[in-house]
Amino acid sequence: MTRTDTSRAPSPDQGSDDAGSGQPALSHGLKQRHLSMIALGGVIGAGLFVGSGAGIAAAGPSIVLAYAASGLLVMLVMRMLGEMSAARPASGSFSVHAERALGPWAGFAAGWIFWVLLCVAIATEATAAANIMTGWLPDTSSWMWVALFMLVFCASNLAAVRNFGEYEFWFAALKVLAIVAFLVLGILAIAGLLPGTDAPGSSNLTGHGGFFPNGTDGLIVGLLASVFAYGGLETVTIAAAESERPVSGVAKAVRTAMWRIAIFYVGSMLVIVTLIPWGDKDLLTGPYAAVLDYIGIPAAAEIMNVVVLVALLSAMNANIYGASRMSFSLVERGEGPALLKRLSASGVPRHAVVASSFFGFVAVLLNYFWEETVFRWLLNMVGAAVLVVWGFIAASQLVNRYRLEREEPEKLVIRMWLFPGLTIVALLGIAAVLLLMLRESDTRTQLACTAGLTVVLAAVGYARQRLRGAGES
Repeated sequence: MTRTDTSRAPSPDQGSDDAGSGQPALSHGLKQRHLSMIALGGVIGAGLFVGSGAGIAAAGPSIVLAYAASGLLVMLVMRMLGEMSAARPASGSFSVHAERALGPWAGFAAGWIFWVLLCVAIATEATAAANIMTGWLPDTSSWMWVALFMLVFCASNLAAVRNFGEYEFWFAALKVLAIVAFLVLGILAIAGLLPGTDAPGSSNLTGHGGFFPNGTDGLIVGLLASVFAYGGLETVTIAAAESERPVSGVAKAVRTAMWRIAIFYVGSMLVIVTLIPWGDKDLLTGPYAAVLDYIGIPAAAEIMNVVVLVALLSAMNANIYGASRMSFSLVERGEGPALLKRLSASGVPRHAVVASSFFGFVAVLLNYFWEETVFRWLLNMVGAAVLVVWGFIAASQLVNRYRLEREEPEKLVIRMWLFPGLTIVALLGIAAVLLLMLRESDTRTQLACTAGLTVVLAAVGYARQRLRGAGES
C-alpha cells in the first residue's frame, strides 16, 4: 500500500496531495532569498571554524585533498536530495523519500535518527555558545545563557516560519561574509600584497615533512574530520516545503550552493596550510584566528569568537526548526505521537517545536551532569548518523529516479548527473567512509553505537509496518 505524504506543501509550482482539504497546513512564509542563504549557511558551521584544526594537525597540507574529496561526496548527496525534493517537496525531506522508495520502515528510521541527531546537536551548540559568552562576561552563568538561547530560538520558531527564515538569512549572510573576507585577505597574503607579509610560496606545503607528513593514515583522519564538517545540508530541502515556490526554490538553492560550498571549504583549507606551517600549535585551537593573527588583524581571536558564536546560534536555530518539521512530518505519516501533529493558525507545528526544544534542553542537562557517561553515549550514538542519512538519501534516489522517469518524468526539474553511475559512486563513497571509521579506534565506538541505534529504529519501523499491514488486511 502506498501512502500519501500529507505534509507536502502546496505551492504555485507544485500541487499538494491535500490541497483544498480544509485542514491546517504548514505556512509558506519562506522566500527564495531565505532558501538560498539557508543552503549556503547550513553547511558553514562552527565545526569548520574550530574543528578543522584537528584535521590539519593529522593530515597536514593534504587536508586540502581531504576536504576536496569529502566536498565532492557532499555535492553528490546535495544533488540527489535536490532532485527528489524538487520533484516532491515535503517537510519530511529524505525521510519521506526513503518511505516512498524503500518502505515505511526506512522513513521511520531515517527520520527519527535525524531527529535524535538534531536534539543532541542543539545541546552541544547551546553549551558551546554559552561558554563563549561566559568567556566574555565571566561573572555570568552559563546556565543563564543556555536558557536564554533556548527560549529565544524556541519562541522565534513558535511565532512564524518567516522568523526562522529571517534569523537564518542574516546568520548565514554573516558567516558567508566572514568566509569571503577571510579568503580575500588570505589570497592577498599569499601573494605578498598585504603590509608586513611576504609571499610564502609553496614552502609550507612541501616543507615540514612534505604534503603528506603523516602519510595515508593522517589523510584518512583528516578525511573523517572533514566529512562531518559538512553536516547541515538537509535543512534547505526541509525548508523548501514552506517556501513560496518549493520546486523552483529548492532547485535554484541547490544549484547555486554546491560550487560555492566547495570554494569556501577547500579554499579556506588551502589558504590556511599555505600561510602557516601545519604543525603550528595555534592551528589546533583556531585555524582561522591563527591566520588572521598572522596577517596582522587586531583582536583576531575575538573576531573569530564572534563568527563562531554566530555559527553556533545559526546551527541551533536551524536544528530546532529541522527537528520540529521532521517530527511533524513523521507524525503526519502515523510514525509518532499524535500530540505533535497540531498546527497553529499560522501554520506552525508548535507542539513539535516545543518537544524538540525540550529534548534539546534535556540533552544540555545530560551534558552538564553526566558528560562522560550518558551524554558521551548519546554523542557516540549519533556520531555517524549523518552518514546513515546520506546512505538513505542515495539509496532512495536510486529507486525514486527510475520511478519518476517511468511515471512522472515532468517532475525531474533537477537531475542527478550521470545517473545511475554517480549515485553508485556516492553509495560506495559513503560505504568507504564507514569502513574507514571502523579502521580508526577513535571512531569505531561511534560507528558501533550509531549502527545499534539504526538497527533498533529500523526494526521498530519494520514491526510497525507489519502490524499496520496486518491490521489493514
